[in-house]
Amino acid sequence: MLVQRDRSQERTGFQESAPYHPDYDLQTDFVMVYGIDDTMPERIRQWKEQGYIVHLMTGVAWGDYNRYLDGEVDGEPHWDEAQTDRSGKMILHGTKPVIPYMVPTISFGRYLAERICIAVDAGVEAIHLEEPEFWVNGGYSEAFKREWQLYYKEPWIPPHTSADAQFRASKLKAFLYTRMLDRLCGEMKEYALKRYGRMLRFYVPTHSLINYTQWRIVSPQSRLIELPAVDGYIAQIWTGTSRTPNVYEGVRKERTFETAYLEYGMMQELVRGTDRRMWFLHDPIEDNPNHTWADYKQNYLKTVTASLLHPGISHYEVAPWPRRIFKGTYPAEDGSGKESIPPTYATTLLNVMHTLGNMAHEVNESEGEPLQVGVLIADSAMFQRMRPEEGAPDAGKYDGTDPDGFQQEGDTELLDFSPFYGLALPLLKHGIPVRPVQLDNVRRYPEYLAPYRVLVLSYEFMKPEYPDIHHAIAQWVQEGGALIYVGDDSDPYHRIRHWWNDGGDYGRTYGSPREHLFEQLGLVDSGQLESGEDIRQLGRGVFGWLQENPSSLARSKSGADMLRQTVQKAITLLSGDGSDWKPKHYYKIRRGPYWVAAVLEESISSDPLVIRGPVVDVFDPQLGVLTEVRLNPGQQALLYDVEAGRPSEDGVAVISASSRVEDLTRMSSGFRFIARGPANLKATARIYCPVKPVSATQDRTASVAWEWDSATRTVLLRYEHGKGNRSEIQVNWEAQEQGTSQ
Repeated sequence: MLVQRDRSQERTGFQESAPYHPDYDLQTDFVMVYGIDDTMPERIRQWKEQGYIVHLMTGVAWGDYNRYLDGEVDGEPHWDEAQTDRSGKMILHGTKPVIPYMVPTISFGRYLAERICIAVDAGVEAIHLEEPEFWVNGGYSEAFKREWQLYYKEPWIPPHTSADAQFRASKLKAFLYTRMLDRLCGEMKEYALKRYGRMLRFYVPTHSLINYTQWRIVSPQSRLIELPAVDGYIAQIWTGTSRTPNVYEGVRKERTFETAYLEYGMMQELVRGTDRRMWFLHDPIEDNPNHTWADYKQNYLKTVTASLLHPGISHYEVAPWPRRIFKGTYPAEDGSGKESIPPTYATTLLNVMHTLGNMAHEVNESEGEPLQVGVLIADSAMFQRMRPEEGAPDAGKYDGTDPDGFQQEGDTELLDFSPFYGLALPLLKHGIPVRPVQLDNVRRYPEYLAPYRVLVLSYEFMKPEYPDIHHAIAQWVQEGGALIYVGDDSDPYHRIRHWWNDGGDYGRTYGSPREHLFEQLGLVDSGQLESGEDIRQLGRGVFGWLQENPSSLARSKSGADMLRQTVQKAITLLSGDGSDWKPKHYYKIRRGPYWVAAVLEESISSDPLVIRGPVVDVFDPQLGVLTEVRLNPGQQALLYDVEAGRPSEDGVAVISASSRVEDLTRMSSGFRFIARGPANLKATARIYCPVKPVSATQDRTASVAWEWDSATRTVLLRYEHGKGNRSEIQVNWEAQEQGTSQ
């Protein structure tokens, strides 16, 4: 049930570039005022006056920084610092005005620092440096060429000319943004502490490693863990990233729930075992403005459900840009033009947003969850996202806003990122609790792999940055883990200049990093291993090798079955009976009194998943009470278990509400509370109520519609947020009925 929470917990927040307005005052704990233009101090002041904890967010790779580019800041033009593709064209985020993605030079960092100081002076409590992004098809500007010479101490090489040049260019791109964030965060923290005695916090809103790799963007990702001045992250995962098509059993299509599940799991791994904060982002619409409200809603609910299936995180950015949600218009279902948000969807959004503020419960039940299977992925997956073949075309820029245009002009097969999805989707689609695992963290944290019983690994789409990673993996296998390696050494990036083939400290060279891994596992004569059949015991653990390119596993049902059968054989050998292998066609967990569930399409069954009630459907704008829920394939649910969450016998408590509920007070004649939310929007609240009400009012005069559910002793209230974003709701029952139950 909802309880009044202190804003200082910062469980929910949103970002907004516009001044305060009551129509999109979501009543979260904090707001991220977006942008560092001249209006920034006034916008900060307005949101603070409304009781919000105020943060600042600005793009660290792009923004309206034309004063800097034009030389108005220091008298020197900086257009040569724009990211540029091989044809000499700037890579743009916007065209009116022209907003290029930037090479993160020291000069550009100095400009951002000067602007951020103004936000610190205005009293913000935290800074979010958003989206440190360098496009794979960039790396041709004069600024980048200079950085190459400084970093590698050799002349610049066009990144598209070889696998080695591409890998080195991308590795430099990640370094440059790591350097930028390290300098900015450290400098600004010192400024705030020295000048104001205030501890300033820094966060990095970033897409998942999976999405950045798929969209062909380079970013620091797990490198940020090594920066002590970074306090956490926002996982920028939403419909726009998760609906990017992928291939499973030979079919290419959008799989929003499954992709979101993997993306959120990747970001949970980024902070696992640390004290850093992670907010999961949801977006009720997306950057592509060409979908209908029904489409946005369907995909929004998929991403919300996917995020809630990762209970290690309980903080959320509930919306970017609420103004475009609650004030924007999008294509009507019948093609008659554009329309504003449907009132029922608006109410559902607010139900979910305020429920998320109360989702810090430990998991009480997680069906079929004891087996932990991980698919390893490394930052280096971002470094080899260009085909190194002679004469290969530029793969194009994909950011989810024009999928039809990319379909016609871009490299769709490369965009699919099948080497990864070919390993993950066959397990996920059969209900196996699979998680992406950050390979780079193996050398950062002792026992990082301990929670996992099975790991799937391939070096056909990424490379291990350091050889000691293999020592840790080998030890994990010897101590009882099951490792499945998938690969045929066909990746041209095996031949880049790197530790396994430079003849350096290791006394020998290897044709691929796989050979070094097998050596550490004691499998020196790897030619004796037979693909798929040789599942063997190693110490207390198990090893198997599928001598296939992982992308081939995505192209057919037989490929997906091959992976599943290999993992199952390994588990059987590990446990003796294979009892931990329990395929199913759904995911379902309990978080406190909440059930979170999703039923999979393309799975082992088309039967519905039945959840017994009474439960309240949080996705329903009317917060209906259901005695039973039947979820079909492709459906999701967030349900409140009425009996599990019931307070003491005569207690009054909020189950769910599309308002921020404050000052809930029981009186002898009933109860009252303050409801806060966006002006003029319809709201609902379902509340435990020991006695059937006789009346309900808003601000002591207006009547409030209500419905009594005698079976659950709950009351549903329907009202509208007032123009001032604050209303007092009062529910009355007859005096002679006090203490009775109906």
